[in-house]
Amino acid sequence: MRTPRIPVVLLVSALVAIGCRGGGDSASGPPRTLRLATTTSVEQTGLLGSLLPVFEAATGISVKVLAVGTGQALKLAERGDVDAVLVHDPDAEEAFVAAGFGLNRRPLMHNDFILVGPADDPAGIRGGHDAVEALRTIASKSVPFVSRGDESGTHRAEKRLWKAAGIDPSGPWYIEAGQGQLQTLVIASERKATAMTDRSTFRTASATLSLDVLVEGDPRLVNRYSGIAVNPARQPAVHAAEAAALLDWLVSPDVQRRIGEFRHGGGPLLFVPDAVPVAP
Repeated sequence: MRTPRIPVVLLVSALVAIGCRGGGDSASGPPRTLRLATTTSVEQTGLLGSLLPVFEAATGISVKVLAVGTGQALKLAERGDVDAVLVHDPDAEEAFVAAGFGLNRRPLMHNDFILVGPADDPAGIRGGHDAVEALRTIASKSVPFVSRGDESGTHRAEKRLWKAAGIDPSGPWYIEAGQGQLQTLVIASERKATAMTDRSTFRTASATLSLDVLVEGDPRLVNRYSGIAVNPARQPAVHAAEAAALLDWLVSPDVQRRIGEFRHGGGPLLFVPDAVPVAP
């Protein structure tokens, strides 16, 4: 059988955790593992690469990360293919929990969505704070717009804005990438198109993109992330204790402080913690 490839950060993290348990002595019991489905925006910013080695070293639980869109993450959870999710679509999360698939939904942090585009701003939307009106303008002028098109949390938020604008986007100007957030931004940059993105991913990659922030500050663009454990009553094989341990750890004051202080490569802050008040 072919051995699956595991990201380097997770291999390193697992080694740290084994070292903290005294070298993985068999007397300590079988290894504890956790499968976490998370959004590409969280993974690509480097936040999880910063946090998970600390969690693994503290608990001895090795975490395997699957970075997908929110829609796919919730489907994996429904099937019991993961033990917990870290996602950003409040409506879908509430439906997931109400259907009995998830337990212990924990607000963790937020950032915001922004509309970005080329510096020459062919849509003429620069400096705006009304995302719905900006989308109407983009559609009326047929300015190229690259959508993730993947039922991710970002894509679903985008679709809600198009609905509020009274527009069903279609035509050559509307490009569905079917890709994660970073790849979508690369396509938008290459095609001199507009796009919607979470601010954290844009800040992480902006130096490599020919895109500017055009619209921001609309209250409808707030982007909230939550963690949810898969309900063992629906999926008895899930690692419920490990999932609960991760969620408890993520909402602890120290970790919330780490989230609020996280920067990518010394750049600006990327997330605002939501779980507990954090002392300045």
